[in-house]
Amino acid sequence: MAAAAEGVRHRTVEVNGVRLHVAEAGPEDAGAPVALLVHGFPDIWYGWRHQMAALAARGFRAVAPDLRGYGDSDAPPDASSYTTFHVVGDLVALIAELGQQQVFVVGHDWGAIVAWQLCLLRPDLVRALVNLSVVYHPRQPERSPLQGIRSACGENHYMCRFQEPGVAEAEFARYDIKYVFRKTFGMRKPAPLILPKDKSFFDSLDSDGTCPPWLSEEDISYYAEKFGKTGFTGGFNYYRCMDLNWELSAPWTGAQIKVPTKFIVGDLDLTYNNPGVQDYIHKGGFKASVPNLEEVVVMEGVSHFINQEKSNEVSHHICEFFGKF
Repeated sequence: MAAAAEGVRHRTVEVNGVRLHVAEAGPEDAGAPVALLVHGFPDIWYGWRHQMAALAARGFRAVAPDLRGYGDSDAPPDASSYTTFHVVGDLVALIAELGQQQVFVVGHDWGAIVAWQLCLLRPDLVRALVNLSVVYHPRQPERSPLQGIRSACGENHYMCRFQEPGVAEAEFARYDIKYVFRKTFGMRKPAPLILPKDKSFFDSLDSDGTCPPWLSEEDISYYAEKFGKTGFTGGFNYYRCMDLNWELSAPWTGAQIKVPTKFIVGDLDLTYNNPGVQDYIHKGGFKASVPNLEEVVVMEGVSHFINQEKSNEVSHHICEFFGKF
């Protein structure tokens, strides 16, 4: 494991019917403020190693679980067990296990979606939020998320390709797993990820398969070891619950996020370059949906895995924002 992850403690907790692997750094006393870091796809707790060290140095107890389906946590076999309601339930139980009334929350990618949902369902538990890459969109009653994606980007958008059980798994299995991570972490094309029918996921990425400069081969090996054991099905199942999430969230149609929030994204991030997203962020829509949005930071020349690519800058933003509270 890379030196950046030294000093991290590991344990397993039972929450909401699953066992979660939890990585922690910083003070262990109950009085220390807790920062809960929620990863995305294809990631695990390890993606937060730099932020954990920075938060610990500022006196925070940094807690980064492997979400269900990932790393050393349990992976329920049924794809419908991966809704955001299940995952928020895991985190609510984890917060209780930590003995906390409130926590600070950071999310990235799917972790950002889960963090938005946590703030929607249990705002009483969240002191402040920093989310990376994925904005909050209130539920739209007229069409489901996949219907919206197909309308904007067509059937070959990667999220559509991830829907059929076994198909994406077989595609990923054709490649050396270290190549999978070098290729995925290296993507930088500022556009929606479209997969032509005659091309694989990895043929469609713009990266050349070499290790990005902000990662080491040691980092890649750690990811390869963990995903080599689990596979990617747990992560794909989050995508396979997108429309189920929409069905279940009908009572919260149009609801706002009212937690104090900071949002950070790279200008090369594929999510920032989805149709309509930049107008939504910069022309008032995002602020209307998240009225306590205090700041939006757009980092130039930075792609999707922003918490690792610009680890020092992102850590500074998180610590500075949480320090206000």
